Amino acid sequence: MILANADLVLPDRVMRGAIHIEGETITGISEGDNVPFGAVDCDGDLLIPGLIELHTDNLERHIRPRPSVDWPHEAAILAHDGELGSVGITTVFDALRVGSIYGRGYGPYALALANEINALSAQRVTRISHFIHLRAEICSETLIEEMEAFGDDHRVRLVSLMDHTPGQRQFRDLSKLAEYEKGKHGMSDAQFADHVAKLEGLSARNGKKHEAAVVRIAGRLGATLASHDDTTAGQVDISAGHGVRLAEFPTTLEAAQRSCDAGIKVIMGAPNLIRGGSHSGNVAAEDLARAGLLDILSSDYIPFSLILAAFRLAEVWNDLPRAIRTVTQAPAEATGLTDRGKIEAGLRADLVRVTQTGRMPVIRSVWSKGRPVANV
Repeated sequence: MILANADLVLPDRVMRGAIHIEGETITGISEGDNVPFGAVDCDGDLLIPGLIELHTDNLERHIRPRPSVDWPHEAAILAHDGELGSVGITTVFDALRVGSIYGRGYGPYALALANEINALSAQRVTRISHFIHLRAEICSETLIEEMEAFGDDHRVRLVSLMDHTPGQRQFRDLSKLAEYEKGKHGMSDAQFADHVAKLEGLSARNGKKHEAAVVRIAGRLGATLASHDDTTAGQVDISAGHGVRLAEFPTTLEAAQRSCDAGIKVIMGAPNLIRGGSHSGNVAAEDLARAGLLDILSSDYIPFSLILAAFRLAEVWNDLPRAIRTVTQAPAEATGLTDRGKIEAGLRADLVRVTQTGRMPVIRSVWSKGRPVANV
C-alpha cells in the first residue's frame, strides 16, 4: 500500500510525500506530491503516527455505564477498543486500579479484566494494541496481594503510584474532594467525614509498606514507574528516588519544574488543556506547555481530547511536529516502545489521516499495523 500526496508529520518537520507500506510495516518514505498508480491519494491531508494513550479511564465507563450496572466485559472491551481506534489511538495502556477498600464500590477486578483484555488481543479481534497500566492505590487495603498476582505474561508496561489520601496531592482542597465524592457517590456530609477519616487511617497504617511494595513489584514486572499528582519538590525527590520516569498530572508548577530537572517526563491531561484549566483547581496544562514543562498528553477521561489537544498545543507552540510528538513519539519512548511512535521506515504502520475544519482536527482514516480500523 502507498499513501501518497500527504503532508507527512515527521519528528522534526512536515513534508509533502508518500508512505510505502508492506504488511504491518512502513518500508519507505518518499518526497513529492505525485500519486503512483494504485496509491491512496490523501489529497494533501496530514498523515501522523498513530496516537499512544498512556492513562485512560475510558474502559471503566464502558464496564460500568451506570452505578449499579456491570456490563459484559468482552462487549465493553471491544466497544472501548473501537472507540479509541476511531479517534486515532492505535496503542493504549488500559488503566486498571489495584488496591481496594472493603465495602466500597468495586472489589479487586484488575487481574480478571487484564486477562480478558489480553485474551481478546491474542485472538486478534481487537483493532488496536493494548498494554496494561496498573494504577496502584496506596491508600487501600488489598494492594499488595492484588499486585503480586500479576506476572510477566500480563503485558504490564506501566505502574503508577496513586495516593488519594485526603488533604494532599490532587485534593489538597477538601472542598474539591467533597464536591467530587458527593457528586459521584451521593455522600452526605456525615458519610464524607467518615470516608475521610477511614482513608486517613488506611494511609497511616499501610502507606509506607504499600509504596515500597509497588516499587518492588513494578521492577519485577519490568514496567515503567510513574508518580501521580506530585505537588511539592519533596514529593518529586521521593519519586525520583524510586526510579520514577514519568510524572502523571503534577498539580503545581513547582512539581513540574522539579520533575523536569530530575529527568522525569511530565504528562498532563488533554481535557485540562482543552478546558483551559484543571477541574480540581490545580495547575493548567497550558501554563506548563508555555513554560516548556509538558512532554506528553493523555486523554484521561475523553478519548477524542487527545488529538484535539495535540492540535491546540501546536497553536500554543507554533510547532506541529513538536505537538504531535507529545501523543506519539514521547509516550513511546517513555515506556520503552521502540517499534512505533514515528513515521519511519522499519516501524509499525500505525497511521492517522487528518484534515482540519477550522481549528477542529477531523480524522479521515486510521491504520493499525497497516490494517484499516476507521474510515470516514
